[in-house]
Amino acid sequence: MHECRVGPMESTNLIRSGDYLSFYKMENSSSSIQVTKISAKEDLAKAFAIRMRVFVTEQGVPRKIELDRDDQGAVHFLATASGKAIGTARIVMHRGSVKIGRMAVLKNYRRKGVGRMLLKRAVVTAKKLGAQKIYLHAQVAVIGFYERMGFRSVGPVFDEAGIPHRRMVFENGISRKERKGRKMKKDPSGREH
Repeated sequence: MHECRVGPMESTNLIRSGDYLSFYKMENSSSSIQVTKISAKEDLAKAFAIRMRVFVTEQGVPRKIELDRDDQGAVHFLATASGKAIGTARIVMHRGSVKIGRMAVLKNYRRKGVGRMLLKRAVVTAKKLGAQKIYLHAQVAVIGFYERMGFRSVGPVFDEAGIPHRRMVFENGISRKERKGRKMKKDPSGREH
């Protein structure tokens, strides 16, 4: 992170120009993080390496199931900080629905906004592709993160690659009219799904 100091003259100029938030933006650690859609094979290899490190090495997911058929047709994203690959995610379109998955951030960069930026980029891209529904399979340990980002849990906990998961659907940004037109099922407790 670069050092940024603002003296009396600079602060006066920032206030006068109306750009008084630029100092905060420069100091904000996530401002040096970029999320881009992957188009080069080298970047895809970096994304796969991050997934192998996080899912296979750290979490014990079998190597043979980490990379799958969906990788060929997916839109992949890469998060970088100062040119270093630090996180990845992908979206896969299935019959009008988009599944967000394979979100992985290197350990030293977690809790710094990288996952939030990846998820936002994935959702925006899914909407641009015309997704009728956006969903994901969240590891139970991080459901709270996805809830804060506008996702809602549906259905029971299930096992995926030896890790408890729960299906979640994106509700944030869907109009009342769209929500009203959907047929929602209620479970015995009265909660809609």
